[in-house]
Amino acid sequence: MTCHEIEALRLGLTTVLGTTDRAAEEHARQELEGHMEGPIAGMADAESLDELQRHLDAALVDLEELVAETDADDPAYDYRRGRLVAVRDAERSLARLATLGETFFDDLGETHDSLHDAFPVEE
Repeated sequence: MTCHEIEALRLGLTTVLGTTDRAAEEHARQELEGHMEGPIAGMADAESLDELQRHLDAALVDLEELVAETDADDPAYDYRRGRLVAVRDAERSLARLATLGETFFDDLGETHDSLHDAFPVEE
């Protein structure tokens, strides 16, 4: 078993953040081999934080259904529950990353305005 949601999220982040860690990218692709469909494929191929969040939400729904369908005495049950906790944590971290990016964007706008207020120059 593997945590496809986490690997797909990592793979998507390599694109979104411009990461050039080829070893991590190749590892993620190997882990996802045969599982690149639905929200997993969406996360792996995402080109924006918004896309990552949307596909991660869908993957969480799928994972919650999988956990709900698993009998408590199934050997995979605890692992699946652990995956769910890890993916929910990743969802919160991704939301913080998106918020930080939006805040940085807004701060740059304020800095730009402050610069023009301090040094009113007509060009």
